[in-house]
Amino acid sequence: MLYFSKFRIVLISLLSLIFILIASSNFLKIDNNFFNKKINLGLDLQGGSYLLLEIDNSPVIEQKLQNLTIIIKNFFKEKNVRVKNLKISNQNLFFSVDNEFKQIVLDSFNDKESDLNPYYLRFKSHQLNITEVNEVFKVEYSRQGIVELKTSSQDQALEIVRRRIDEIGTNEPNILKRGNDRILVELPGLDDPKRIKTLLGKTANLTFRFVTNNTEDSFGAEKLKYENNIEEATVSKRIILSGDNLLDAQPRMDGQSNETVVSFTLDRVGAKRFGKATSTGIGKQLAIVLDGKIISAPVIRDTIASGSGQISGGFTFQSATDLALLLRSGALPAPLNIIEERTVGPDLGQDSINAGIIALIIGFTLVIVFIFVKYKIFGLITNLALIINLFLLVGVLTIFEATLTLPGIAGIILTVGMAVDANVLIFERIKEELKNEKNNLIAFDGGYTKSRTAILDANITTLIAAIILFFMGSGPIKGFSLTLGIGILTTLFSVYFIARLLTVIYVSKNKEKEGLI
Repeated sequence: MLYFSKFRIVLISLLSLIFILIASSNFLKIDNNFFNKKINLGLDLQGGSYLLLEIDNSPVIEQKLQNLTIIIKNFFKEKNVRVKNLKISNQNLFFSVDNEFKQIVLDSFNDKESDLNPYYLRFKSHQLNITEVNEVFKVEYSRQGIVELKTSSQDQALEIVRRRIDEIGTNEPNILKRGNDRILVELPGLDDPKRIKTLLGKTANLTFRFVTNNTEDSFGAEKLKYENNIEEATVSKRIILSGDNLLDAQPRMDGQSNETVVSFTLDRVGAKRFGKATSTGIGKQLAIVLDGKIISAPVIRDTIASGSGQISGGFTFQSATDLALLLRSGALPAPLNIIEERTVGPDLGQDSINAGIIALIIGFTLVIVFIFVKYKIFGLITNLALIINLFLLVGVLTIFEATLTLPGIAGIILTVGMAVDANVLIFERIKEELKNEKNNLIAFDGGYTKSRTAILDANITTLIAAIILFFMGSGPIKGFSLTLGIGILTTLFSVYFIARLLTVIYVSKNKEKEGLI
């Protein structure tokens, strides 16, 4: 029946008032921590930069297999099995052994109780396969292993990208996964992403290695260029320290040389290694290598046991700040390539806001006029419920501090149409009921009850579509589906609680009046 208890009336009124106040916090300055929440504007509304990064996992696979070669050598050496022709090619590891040892190799890899198993388990999470082809063993990652490795690299890269961007102080960045090898970075308000691109494009793989002229170095040696791409030096492949041993890095002004340097502090293990290396390497050059290029190669004058040092290389204060930031945030597990880039200026964003608001006002006004002309007093009730519905929608978005995009505004406009559609179904059904029922209360109650199935079917199917779009779509599609989905829920609330309550109040006072609708 058309009846609302006092408790329900108070509850509906209170909820509506709360959401109106929450929505108003986007337009009014309210000194309250709860109401300080606001809807964030997307790039297409406030301007900013959009970067889609792709992770190059090839070096990660190569590194994992390179580590496995050391494990295989050490393990089978203890079993007096000579491993021959150990090499990596096309992301596969190949090696051979004498025929009498083949079964030992297979058993060692496949038997969970073997001594190799603890080593193997370090890589088992990436699902390695071992097969014998033409008397040569081939170790490769399975399809599942590749997926797991990509996911692991993506998680690690996502965290490091977030650290680097947070260090810069970018306002409300949006950093999300895309697939299992891509990362989306949205930077609202940033119209010059050059510095961000430079920072994100660097792997920041830092190593300390001795410069050597001996090509017969027991660890091997390689020629690396300095950052000027002109000079080069031969450095040992033996890594004294890596970026993993750094606790902190900060730009500083060297009081003696009056140049900008990057001072660093090492952890306990790093300090011990650094102290030992500098004590035995007095007179040698220690190359500081970043992403395959030598930043500087100072000569060791004395033992450095304090666990701290500095990197010099003709830095400006900005470049020293960026280098310190990269070192603090850690090295990326794999290189990142920018495969898509967009920049929206603030003027264009404001134009989008204005266009969206104008479209919403025009659509909303036409709907209000039509519904009022068509249903008179009940059209007025519908319009009031429609306005409250918009406040409810904006209030929910505000609570979750959602990001509003131009497609999101389109979702709000569509919500207005769906809210009116529900009321039209109800009122037309009431007209049908009034033809056979003279009691206004029964006719109105029948109209609301008998139209419920059609309204729920239409809204639930649309809600399912919005949910699918949200989880399967990306970018603008998510913004549209979010506002549409929330709008459907607020519409059902406004139709069956707010509009119905106002209708009950009016009909109860005019239950004997003919031609109510």
